[in-house]
Amino acid sequence: MNIMMLLEMASAGMPDRIAFTNAENGESLSYSELFAAAGKAALEFQQSQCSRVAVIDISSLALPIALFGSGWAGVPYVPINYRLTAEEIDALLARVKPANLISDAERCASLGPQDGVTALVRDEFITLTRNAAEQAEPWPMDPEQTAVLLFTSGTTGTPKAAVLRHKHLVSYILGSVEFCSAAEDDASLVCVPPYHIAGIAAILSSVYSGRRLVQLPNFSAEAWLETARREKVSNAFVVPTMLARIVESLEGESSADLPHLKAISYGGGKMPLSVIERAMTLFPDTDFTNAYGLTETSSTIAVLTPEDHRNACASDADNVRRRLVSVGRALPGVTIEIRDDEGKPLGANQRGEIYVKGEQVSGEYEDRGSVIDNAGWFPTRDAGSIDEEGYLFLEGRADDVIVRGGENMSPGEIEDVLLEHEAVADVAVVGIPDEQWGEAVAAAVVLKSGKTATAAALQEWVKDRMRSSRVPQKMAFWDELPYNETGKLLRRIVKAELSADGD
Repeated sequence: MNIMMLLEMASAGMPDRIAFTNAENGESLSYSELFAAAGKAALEFQQSQCSRVAVIDISSLALPIALFGSGWAGVPYVPINYRLTAEEIDALLARVKPANLISDAERCASLGPQDGVTALVRDEFITLTRNAAEQAEPWPMDPEQTAVLLFTSGTTGTPKAAVLRHKHLVSYILGSVEFCSAAEDDASLVCVPPYHIAGIAAILSSVYSGRRLVQLPNFSAEAWLETARREKVSNAFVVPTMLARIVESLEGESSADLPHLKAISYGGGKMPLSVIERAMTLFPDTDFTNAYGLTETSSTIAVLTPEDHRNACASDADNVRRRLVSVGRALPGVTIEIRDDEGKPLGANQRGEIYVKGEQVSGEYEDRGSVIDNAGWFPTRDAGSIDEEGYLFLEGRADDVIVRGGENMSPGEIEDVLLEHEAVADVAVVGIPDEQWGEAVAAAVVLKSGKTATAAALQEWVKDRMRSSRVPQKMAFWDELPYNETGKLLRRIVKAELSADGD
């Protein structure tokens, strides 16, 4: 079991079909060309005797070549966040030496000679692997071999290196994607960063399904729309902040004018109800899917299907309509449950920590080992609840809970109530130090364009719908909230700024 078997099947069954297209320069690779390039890349990696293949770059054809080439060579693939500082990148490179590093010419030059690092300029790497007939020996089939080392975002503390073995990634693909299921003219537009698990999953799932993947290295709403129209994109994946910007850019339009777009998947963060409702209006013939997963679970573990979206939108029942902001139900082969602080399973609609188990779940970190318990359960550190029909609702990180006077409060619950207000576009609720209660509830609010609301009005809004203890004691109005490039709210920044602000 090796990720190369996915490419081998695609190359044998669809050799001349285009596999990848770079939207910025028009370069493309067919499946047979990608297979040959991966074989040459594997030979280069083996001859260099590297132990890792690191990539620090935006999306390009080098990514699938390096990913499958490293699998063929039997060495881990390590994509690194190119937005990190030079010092942070040096620290991560030190952890993966000896390594072959693929990056742009400027970065390769700036890094200079380093012991244990062989720098390969991206464009030269693509040319080298595309124009050679030599290939490595057959790839290893040990399912326990590490396929990918993926550094966590590191928003708090030193990034951990999540270990994804071939068995985890292949299990995820075989359990969620049908081989050669895409039509020949289907195209998937992906703009998530290549160092995110969604970017790796997109490469693997597109190859196995036979769907051409269109790479958009630098996202903007305008570029996304232009590329989707030009390439006649049929499928797309975005994070919530991207979809929000696309919706904003279509202000005043009745339709996105994308007749070829059959499906949009989104994930990576919380989707505001107003954004998904507006998106479904602008893309009336497009199916929407919410996908929830983690790096440690090899991507998606739960989905809110297109049918779920339509049923929730059409329903007058609050409990059904509420599911539009859920992440759906567990994939086949995946089991999810909610546990309390003592590790005991909770019932329907009770908030706790999300635990998951299944063959695609790794739950392992380099130099730290596995955190999966004896029964196979992985603690996600995400908080949430599951309703009577099995729909999972996310409520932030488990350690984001606000403790006020001994009472535990979910920031997500308060955020959901504030987002129901007609003037609120986005909101983040956090706990800030309070001498009397330990923590006080505080909120940073982004208002919709042209809308107004006072702190007192929003506090009254919450008070009318929740217990008074959950009313934000402090309200701040911001132009925008801080998100990272994968759409995750940087709650620590909100907490720090609201804690530092005077009353």
